[in-house]
Amino acid sequence: MSSELPFEKPLTELRKKIDELKHFGEEKEIDFTDEIGRLEERFKQLEVEIYDNMSAPQIMNMARHHQRPTSLEYINLIFSDFIELHGDRVFADDLAIVGGLAKLNGIPVTVVGHQRGKDTKDNIQRFFGSPHPEGFRKALRFMKQANKFGRPIITFIDTKGAYPGNTAEERNQSEAIARNLMEMANFGVPIICVVIGEGGSGGALALGVGNRVLMLENAIYSAISPNGAASILWKDASKADEAAEAMKITAKDLLEFGIIEDIISEPQGGAHRDKAMQADGIKEALWRHLQQLLEMTPDQLREDRYQKFRKVGRFGTAELE
Repeated sequence: MSSELPFEKPLTELRKKIDELKHFGEEKEIDFTDEIGRLEERFKQLEVEIYDNMSAPQIMNMARHHQRPTSLEYINLIFSDFIELHGDRVFADDLAIVGGLAKLNGIPVTVVGHQRGKDTKDNIQRFFGSPHPEGFRKALRFMKQANKFGRPIITFIDTKGAYPGNTAEERNQSEAIARNLMEMANFGVPIICVVIGEGGSGGALALGVGNRVLMLENAIYSAISPNGAASILWKDASKADEAAEAMKITAKDLLEFGIIEDIISEPQGGAHRDKAMQADGIKEALWRHLQQLLEMTPDQLREDRYQKFRKVGRFGTAELE
């Protein structure tokens, strides 16, 4: 499967021309150094023009890139001594949620995240990163354990939304999400949430009640997916790009609205271009925010979390004549 997104096609074509010119010069023993240098410079300029001015639909496509690093990839790159735990101890082990115990710079933490598959078979097993109720209950079990033993909680958000099928509804999907929101709001330990790809709907919010919510530069975060919004507003899911533009779902928009606290930069061309570099950026941000939160008492952490979400949104009052 090609890793090229539609808006990246000019870069791919220019790179192809540069490689062809290099190959031709070597084959015919002709010096094209100056021409290649000019093309390389143009390539760098084009990268800046494309990646520094991405529209909301383009960022949405980047967030959904099939090669974008997953929660497990980041966990293995950022943390040490990771021990994965399984199951909700009620129904099943939902593979759309992963988590366990780990250490961040020597400090014990609990890590939980949505997990997309890396191929078709893996995606089917993991429900394409869309959890069933047992997935959210599995995450809550891990977080309750963290709260009991005083471990900070770190979540990685990357889902189009909770699983929408009959099986999920039969096992009370809405209750599982609502309970996570309620329980996370009352934990007395630091909670940091990182949107690493697509943060969509209640499936994302169920892991998103944190003292700090961070986003990767090319991630998106919204109460409904652009596809779902387009289906409702225009009865046409193909208008997802139009919805994405209107919904203000990018990290830049959400930082301006005060919904998130920090934007983590990505390598040129997206997180999949350099996973190790991206993991280092996330680790630095996690450590910086965790150091601040560790100075707070449990009551201060609860109040900080309450105030964060209390101030989201704006409203006005008016007197009716």
